[in-house]
Amino acid sequence: MIVAGIILMVLGFIFGIQILWILGIIALVVGLVLLLLGSMGRAVGGRAHYY
Repeated sequence: MIVAGIILMVLGFIFGIQILWILGIIALVVGLVLLLLGSMGRAVGGRAHYY
């Protein structure tokens, strides 16, 4: 999720497409939240780890 967010942000920046930039930021934030919750030992959505 984090990698997908970074890729979308880079593509949005290169091609000047604002919606890709926004979707990249959202995917990055969601990935970081899942990483944080997973590292705290909480299972999110039935999964203990998100890779």
